[in-house]
Amino acid sequence: MSNKTETLIRMANDIGNFFNAESDKELAANGIKNHIKRTWDPRMRNAIISYNKEDGSKLSDLVKIAITKLG
Repeated sequence: MSNKTETLIRMANDIGNFFNAESDKELAANGIKNHIKRTWDPRMRNAIISYNKEDGSKLSDLVKIAITKLG
């Protein structure tokens, strides 16, 4: 796995940790999705979507849900 992918995983999980405080997990997943959609470059989004489809093992469950909503 490349360093770029590792960085994206860490970033996505950090975003997930922030939104995990939300008790409504559907709302939290949508918050993660919207944050990534709004702030990440399309290449970054495509890379994390591909990682989630191929493996996804290092992503938190909440982040996996959010990324599935992206693509």
